[in-house]
Amino acid sequence: MNKVLSTVLIASVTSLATFAAAKKFIYRDTPFFKNTPTEASFHQTSYHTNEGGTLGGYTDLESAAAASVKSVVHVKVNTKAQVVQTQSPFGSDDFFGQFFGGGRQYIPQGQSSGSGVVVSADGYIVTNNHVVENANDITVSFNDKNAMKAVVVGKDASTDLALLKVEATNLPALNFGNSDNVRLGQWVLAVGYPLNLETTVTAGIVSAKSRSIGINAQKSKSAIESFIQTDAAVNPGNSGGALVDAEGNLIGINSAIASPTGSYAGYSYAIPSNLVKKVIEDLKKYGNVQRGYLGINPMSAKDATPEEISAYHLDNINGVYVAAVNKGSGADDAGLKDGDIITKINGFAVSTTPELLEQVGRYSPGNKIDVTYTRAGKEITAKVELKNINGNTKIVKNEYATKLAASFRSLSKEESRKLGIQGGVLVTNVGSGELAQTQMKRNFIITAVNEENVNTVEQLNNEVNSSDGKVQFSGLYPGYQGVYYYEVDLK
Repeated sequence: MNKVLSTVLIASVTSLATFAAAKKFIYRDTPFFKNTPTEASFHQTSYHTNEGGTLGGYTDLESAAAASVKSVVHVKVNTKAQVVQTQSPFGSDDFFGQFFGGGRQYIPQGQSSGSGVVVSADGYIVTNNHVVENANDITVSFNDKNAMKAVVVGKDASTDLALLKVEATNLPALNFGNSDNVRLGQWVLAVGYPLNLETTVTAGIVSAKSRSIGINAQKSKSAIESFIQTDAAVNPGNSGGALVDAEGNLIGINSAIASPTGSYAGYSYAIPSNLVKKVIEDLKKYGNVQRGYLGINPMSAKDATPEEISAYHLDNINGVYVAAVNKGSGADDAGLKDGDIITKINGFAVSTTPELLEQVGRYSPGNKIDVTYTRAGKEITAKVELKNINGNTKIVKNEYATKLAASFRSLSKEESRKLGIQGGVLVTNVGSGELAQTQMKRNFIITAVNEENVNTVEQLNNEVNSSDGKVQFSGLYPGYQGVYYYEVDLK
């Protein structure tokens, strides 16, 4: 019996010694233990940050989360009641629509919410256009529960961005990162106010870059989409919130999700910070975006139809195919021709249309950029001066009529000449006011208000403000015959 006890005791001591040695030498400085396939083990872990933001091989996201939640705000919006024209059997044809319209739908006053990011200490906040586009009243709430009223400085449907302003100083602004340096597989955080919850932080990785999903094209004919795709969980309410890297730098503004249900289903999309920076600087300075155009019809294998891929042999092209060059454009002036293949913009490689549009979209009319392209196997670099939507390098004004809650600009002499009219006012955004309750569409040209000719936005405002409440607009649509009439009651 004593021999048995001795044997057991010796075996136990040996096992303990072996375990102690293994723990000291084999597992030293290793932050985890490998579990056996048949049982799980749970460990309390505490890591210290190493240089470079890593924790024993893991990325430290704690400091980035702690910093970014202070800069992300809850955007609460009250919307006005609206009457929306429903689709007629004749689609968007206004002539028939006036007689055979599909009817009107009443949308009652309501509330909605999203997120925003403080981008300067003096009160500027960026969010999504779709968060505030129909806003009648906007309140932003900070992580410390402090709330204040905000006003819209400017909106841009083509990028789905908007700039807000609050009267405050010393706000915790988030630093901009360089979205060009974003890498596939890197860790990111999505910060916002989903589903009306308090500040929420989720983590994921970058799963794709330069993604186009067609969502901005629903509201703008000149949409720019070059999203950063991640698998960080984003839900309704996250729109306008921050996508940050492990260092806490803003690398994107969360804008959309891919989902069959409307809630998160695996993929979210953010507007790259380099594009965001350009847009908000323009909105702050001009009230609208001064967008430079290359003046081409771009096409690449990833965004073309199978027929186009076959016709232009796009599957054998490493770049963006120039299907057409607009006469008088910057590209035309620089010597680009149909069939050229653009491979770089200012030295940055582009292989898809979204990449090309994002790079060009960072510049303004009058800026000169280097465009590298191939023609007949030869590489050429040309300096192209970008032009605005009107084909020149002047500042494009986007004026606002307060009483109508819509945006306009006066036609240039050249535009009036081409249309064969003395002048007029172009509707750049129908807005969310009285005009939205008519069938009036964007790009309608107002030539008269209450039968008084108007050639400038100032004249339009004067006529509207001097009316007794009922206002009749008459004008035309480019490319369509006839005069169109719309009437609103501003009482």
